[in-house]
Amino acid sequence: MLSGLFSKSKTSKVDWSQLKTLSDLEELHSLSHQEPVLIFKHSTRCAISSMVLSKFQNAFEPAKAPKVYLLDLIANREVSNAASERYGVIHESPQAILVFKGEAVYNASHTGILFNEIAEKTEELKQAFTH
Repeated sequence: MLSGLFSKSKTSKVDWSQLKTLSDLEELHSLSHQEPVLIFKHSTRCAISSMVLSKFQNAFEPAKAPKVYLLDLIANREVSNAASERYGVIHESPQAILVFKGEAVYNASHTGILFNEIAEKTEELKQAFTH
């Protein structure tokens, strides 16, 4: 039923990278030293998580976005736990964690996940990184 949320469809503006393994988490962590990256933790069993994910996708503007990783925390609980531990954030679902230079610099959950806030924070980080 929710499999369409995890695929790159022609109508989706989001170019999701999947966060499925601890190796993927290491790749994300390394990339965060070059650019901001976002982990979107999603529960496929939660209607609120699905609603927030849909709202995020609808507001998404590729030009303003960090690289985004989608983490199905039901299927990949070990990775979800490792991300929470590594970045020092309490697990929530849905949850958005913006990582830059190996640190969580933004963390929001539930209806507090707002693409505009993520885009603004991403721009601030990019500006600071280039100066």
